[in-house]
Amino acid sequence: MPDIFSISELNTHIGRLLGDDELLRDAWITGEISNMTRARSGHWYFTLKDDTAQMRCVMWRSNAERQSVNPREGDQIVVHGNVSLYQQRGDVQFYADFMRAAGVGDLYAEFEALKEKLAAEGLFEAVHKQALPGLPLRIGVVTSANAAALQDVLNVLRRRLPLAEVLLSPTLVQGTQAPAQIAAAVERLDVFGGVDVMLLVRGGGSIEDLWAFNDEGVARAVFNARTPIVAGVGHETDFTIVDFVADLRAPTPSAAAEAVSPDLSGFVQVLQQERERLLRLAQANIDGQRSQLDAARSHLRLLSPAGRVRDGRQRVDELYSRLGNQQAAHLARLRERLAATDAALEAASPGAILQRGYAIVRRADGAAADATTEPGTLVEITLADGTLQARVETSENHDQ
Repeated sequence: MPDIFSISELNTHIGRLLGDDELLRDAWITGEISNMTRARSGHWYFTLKDDTAQMRCVMWRSNAERQSVNPREGDQIVVHGNVSLYQQRGDVQFYADFMRAAGVGDLYAEFEALKEKLAAEGLFEAVHKQALPGLPLRIGVVTSANAAALQDVLNVLRRRLPLAEVLLSPTLVQGTQAPAQIAAAVERLDVFGGVDVMLLVRGGGSIEDLWAFNDEGVARAVFNARTPIVAGVGHETDFTIVDFVADLRAPTPSAAAEAVSPDLSGFVQVLQQERERLLRLAQANIDGQRSQLDAARSHLRLLSPAGRVRDGRQRVDELYSRLGNQQAAHLARLRERLAATDAALEAASPGAILQRGYAIVRRADGAAADATTEPGTLVEITLADGTLQARVETSENHDQ
């Protein structure tokens, strides 16, 4: 007989499968926002859709508070996060932790288009790369005169190669005018500087900040230079078009200065060999530890209450909404009962009774007159529209 699972067991199994998938644990998706809801708890619930499909998305308050964008209905966005299962409903959802406007992706598309174009022309081919001089005595630097990157380069060169002469070709490194100035600064050093090697450097920043180094004119100026060029733009994880065209790409401005500093003694070579040996040992140890860590992480995901806590957050929001609806319905029923009671009281009021043709008869002392009232007694008769003064002529008590 085949195994029969409860819905909870099946959903738990599906949630584990989704959590173990590497692609779904670290994914980027893009689409148009719809059904955007900001819960009282601070969590965001929305749907991302394209022309043919849609995906429910959640961003917890701790992540939502850190976002620089304010998403609205119809916005095109790019989000990062992971795919998991909301087990109470069996819904596959995307749990987002970062969001940016999709327009930023246009810069990446432009970057890739230019990269593909220049690669097709062969500007990135190794055959065009020039060897760096072993002992450069005149080093050119292309960057802003006020840039921290320049000071980083100078500090490295003073320490490693103090006899070298450094020649600065100043330029803007950011903004709409920067690309033309950078290209001119490279050409100026190449033609008139008489330098042995050139460093094209800038500190880190966003893709917009580094965009001048993704300019086609700058790339061609670097490619056409007869002087070897080392590019040190941004941080280690930053890549620009200039990095692919330059004769050598360095991860930082300081690393670019180090790349042109010579090996001054055999002792350094011995240290380098020993360093490489230690790195290999360390890497082997790291690989072993990483395997153990991955196994431990996988085991922890099976034991972690994070999934139940995450689903509980969403369940609280749903119950809060349901409670509000129930309270509203209860208040409506109470209002209906109050209105009915008010109507009954109004119908039983003396004024309403008088309107139906009845009268109230009182003696002069204000007491209500009855069948025992003596003849000759003056009485006041109250009607719906006024009063009458009368005298009792006769009285007859039917109870006697």
